[in-house]
Amino acid sequence: MEPVLVTGAAGGRDGSTGRHLTAQLLGRGIPVRAFVHTDDVRATVLRALGADVIVGDVRDLAVLRAAMAGARSAYFTYPVLDGLLDAAGAFAVAARETEVERVVAVSQLAAGPQALTPRMRQHWVAEQILNWAGIGAIHLRAAVFHENLARIAATGATLNLPMGPAGTELPLVAASDVARVAAALLTEPQLEADPVLLLTGDVVSIGTAARLLGRTYRDDDPDAWQRWAVRFYGSDHAAEHLSKLWEIFRVLGEGTGLYQVTPAIEKIGGHPPITLSDFAIHRPVH
Repeated sequence: MEPVLVTGAAGGRDGSTGRHLTAQLLGRGIPVRAFVHTDDVRATVLRALGADVIVGDVRDLAVLRAAMAGARSAYFTYPVLDGLLDAAGAFAVAARETEVERVVAVSQLAAGPQALTPRMRQHWVAEQILNWAGIGAIHLRAAVFHENLARIAATGATLNLPMGPAGTELPLVAASDVARVAAALLTEPQLEADPVLLLTGDVVSIGTAARLLGRTYRDDDPDAWQRWAVRFYGSDHAAEHLSKLWEIFRVLGEGTGLYQVTPAIEKIGGHPPITLSDFAIHRPVH
């Protein structure tokens, strides 16, 4: 059986879709080449689960070529850090050269050439790069991960975000749901899907989200929050993107009707989407 190449397999501190995907594929008896950036305890766990672990930088074309050799499907994800377009370019070249037939890539819900955050615009460009390579790319435009919100909530007794009133709407999705959709697309070539899939599993107000995570919502000053985010994430790139993202939600406010739970999660992933309430029950924030 041909392996599936999964980048981001060790998982980060937020969504960790690659880690979820690796576990799901291995659980189904599908061989996985788990691409990780650092050979640490997370890589050791992946080896124990049965993954073929490859250590390297996803921007390194030579390493990617070797990792993709013999694979017919591959998963692309990149953390909210500088380097997305370098990684997408190298990934596209390697996939085309090794004749990969299907790539599933994580993007962002509002990615587009005129999107309101630099990161969203970069994701749109990354989508075009992968499309031009002719490697059967399908882009999963995911909403805000439950995990990302929960990580912020875990930093204090209140959920501090610069999102305006407590009624401001927030589209969310579980990382495991994104991974479940990816797993189906990567292992069932007969599945037909649009080249761009919107993935939203829940839509709640920020006040409700805070309550479900055991917190009280507090509207924060945007500039103060961005300074905090730089320290928390250790990345100007991540802090800028998230600050702009919260600004978008703040401006749109409540009752917009722009966000809807998308059927692709259940239709392709085979399971109803995990709501934030479900997520909080199984992974409470302390």
